[in-house]
Amino acid sequence: MGKNKISKKDVIVPLDVPESARKKYIENYLELTKNTGRVMLFAGDQKMEHLNDDFYGEGIAKDDADPEHLFRIASKAKIGAFATQLGLIARYGMDYRKVPYVVKINSKTNLVKTSQRDPISRSLVDVKDVVEFQNNSGLNILGVGYTIYPGSEYEDIMFAEASRIVYEAHKHGLIAIIWSYPRGKAVKNEKDPHLIAGAAGVAACLGADFVKVNYPECENAGEAFKEAVLAAGRTKVLCAGGPSVDVKAFLQRLYEQIHISGAAGNATGRNIHQKPFDEAVRMCNAIYAITVENKTVEEALKIYRG
Repeated sequence: MGKNKISKKDVIVPLDVPESARKKYIENYLELTKNTGRVMLFAGDQKMEHLNDDFYGEGIAKDDADPEHLFRIASKAKIGAFATQLGLIARYGMDYRKVPYVVKINSKTNLVKTSQRDPISRSLVDVKDVVEFQNNSGLNILGVGYTIYPGSEYEDIMFAEASRIVYEAHKHGLIAIIWSYPRGKAVKNEKDPHLIAGAAGVAACLGADFVKVNYPECENAGEAFKEAVLAAGRTKVLCAGGPSVDVKAFLQRLYEQIHISGAAGNATGRNIHQKPFDEAVRMCNAIYAITVENKTVEEALKIYRG
């Protein structure tokens, strides 16, 4: 199966991107999607979101204890971009200048449970800080990311921040990605396909270029997930990778997300970085093969197995 190439004229530029930033926006979009419209995002924001649970312990490669493991993978594997917090990029980016980055604007830990308080995640930095950092560092920053929790009693605060971040990102030609996870005491089932579709639609209303959502847990999930893709409209849908699972099962699910549901890619972290370095790079390349290069599950498995 061949690549699904798109050109500059195929990129839909939102109207909040000023004329002076249109060229940069198109360049960033095409680089992020490798000229295909699909995204393979290597997610490395879990060090704050999940503390050290994802990086140290049984079943996790010793390589993963060191934050630099993430950057080593991002520098050697095929990816659309590496998403993590600005502070981590500032600590390691000088040694990994060729990596394309997405700066995660907000993050929180998992210590405060919903039973104690509904989730809220506020901005750590502003888009202007990201642009200033990009200019000063010379790093290749393609976009920004922000998490919202529809259903939280604090959703209005996050929606307002997210809307402003998308608008400011577009002013500078950056791509805006929203992580949209229904969560809070009002949410009975975070993996309900109808609710996930609603969360995707919220990101579209906020103006996001891409929305990262969870894949539903239900019968015939591939068909059910089509609702989310439709609800998002021109905002492309990315699937969260979730906890580490069997490699073949993960790649099969990814293939169905794209070829049955119509998703535009994935944002994967644990299924990559919890493996030893060489294996993590091969896993990254296998995910990229299905997402960007339009390969089959069998072809991707061959890449993973080396």
